[in-house]
Amino acid sequence: MRFVIDGDGSPVKNEVIALGEAYNIPVVIVTSIDHYTNKIYPEFIEFIYVDKGSDSADYRIVKEVEDDDVIITQDYGLASLLLTKSVRVFHHSGQEYTTQTIDTLLNQRFIGSQMRKAGKKTKGPKVFTQKDKDVFIEKMIKIINYEKQT
Repeated sequence: MRFVIDGDGSPVKNEVIALGEAYNIPVVIVTSIDHYTNKIYPEFIEFIYVDKGSDSADYRIVKEVEDDDVIITQDYGLASLLLTKSVRVFHHSGQEYTTQTIDTLLNQRFIGSQMRKAGKKTKGPKVFTQKDKDVFIEKMIKIINYEKQT
């Protein structure tokens, strides 16, 4: 098992790194070269940098994932691609994407896009709080414990 993070704009990178350290789980962060860092990280963390482009990180994640990986992304399109593989995919809220829910999420995204193209205003995402991070951490700990039992 590895954690793979869609790193551009993920609000839970530090939490996933802490979980990786606490539970001895490798962490892979795929992010745009725009977010390159010289910061030194522990060996269990791997950064994969991709070229600028709206889907560059997504395609690299699809290429890199391995069976039993846990992917964290807020991108519904990427989640839909990953659901065809033997991986579990989660939003940073802790919600797991499933084949039963992904069509509804993609449809909502499409409708919102159409509304914005028509000049209508839509709500953006709500502010991500510490409580939201705590919920995410609790969910990931449950997943880790479940994976260790199987």
